[in-house]
Amino acid sequence: MYKCNRKSLETNIKEFAKIGDDYKGGITRYALSKEDEKARDYFVKQMEEIGAIITYDDLANMYATLPGENPNLKSIVMASHCDSVKNGGNYDGILGVISAMEVLKTVVKENILHKHNLVAMIWTNEEGSLYPPAIMVSGMVCNQYLPENISKNYLYDNMMNSKSILDNKTTFKEALNNFKYKGVKDNRLSKEKYLAMFETHIEQGPILEANNNDVGVVTCVLGMVNYTIKAVGQANHAGTTPMSYRKDALYAMSKVIQIIHDELDKLPKDLVYTTGQVYVHPNVHTVIPDEVAIMIDIRHESKEVINQAVEVLKNLPKEVYGCQIEVEVNWTRDTVYFDKTLVNYVKQSAEQLGYKHQYINSGAGHDAQFASYMLPTTMIFAPSINGRSHCDEEFTPLEQCGKAIDVMLNAVLRCDKDN
Repeated sequence: MYKCNRKSLETNIKEFAKIGDDYKGGITRYALSKEDEKARDYFVKQMEEIGAIITYDDLANMYATLPGENPNLKSIVMASHCDSVKNGGNYDGILGVISAMEVLKTVVKENILHKHNLVAMIWTNEEGSLYPPAIMVSGMVCNQYLPENISKNYLYDNMMNSKSILDNKTTFKEALNNFKYKGVKDNRLSKEKYLAMFETHIEQGPILEANNNDVGVVTCVLGMVNYTIKAVGQANHAGTTPMSYRKDALYAMSKVIQIIHDELDKLPKDLVYTTGQVYVHPNVHTVIPDEVAIMIDIRHESKEVINQAVEVLKNLPKEVYGCQIEVEVNWTRDTVYFDKTLVNYVKQSAEQLGYKHQYINSGAGHDAQFASYMLPTTMIFAPSINGRSHCDEEFTPLEQCGKAIDVMLNAVLRCDKDN
């Protein structure tokens, strides 16, 4: 069993943390930004030093390849992203890139023979923080393999026209055309050229730490639904309208949210749901709100449980406090299960290394979920201290980062040997 070099790992974590440093403990590194370019420059430098061949495709995805003994075999790729959310952490996404780098470094340092090309890959714009939506580029690359209800949200022309949230003007296409690492379409990840994909990531939750485990053997990405609930009332002057005459949409929505919580809490305890976006019109302190909309996100592995949650939304009262209540589906996603053979490679590697581990699902979305529709894919999780992620406080200890990488290294080598 092989292990990665902890000193090299520590250096890479620290060096990437400098690129986009927000001086609060985390980073802001938007896709296709100058910070993104610098992170990729560092990736290229490190990979070229070990003799990897660097290529990039038309969407600025990057590939560092160590040629295998048999050039006719499909490649094995280890992929993640180096962009972040605003004031994000130093591990989300980038740990997967570092993991792939450390696997290749270990293979070279230990002179490990391998039949297949081994590839460290950087996906572009996983977060969608500057150019929405999230998981944008993997959604385009894998589009023809995705279910229709998902693929329609990632059509190439629509994604190219995504506008920057900073100036609402610059498009993703414009930024891409000016980006240093835009290449050619023939270099894209594909089913024809690649055998399997592995992705190492921080858990972004508290489960591994709570169970005192070092590694998560990821079995799936949870199914989810996204709905908009709208309350339509009547705008009027805040100072002259008696309370009994009001149709206050915000007040009505507060009641709707309470109903949703009360009813969803009756379902299995591992169901998770979030009201994270609220729209209020006219959003003026002297005017009674006449329209309020919320967006609710619901996730669970079981389609049956998801359907029960949807029934709660569909059975909401049609009228609350004189306001009309409307329910509209935005999009849905079934649970995506990872390849059982690859999952088994990960579990066997954790067992033989003697690392404490458990099966776990992912509540968050990742490029791996879209890639899994195109080719065999799986993930490995490292613990997140206090379950924190997408924030300055995000942290995973060095040794636990190393253990997750060790597991991926040995799982990749098992994949190489068996195929």
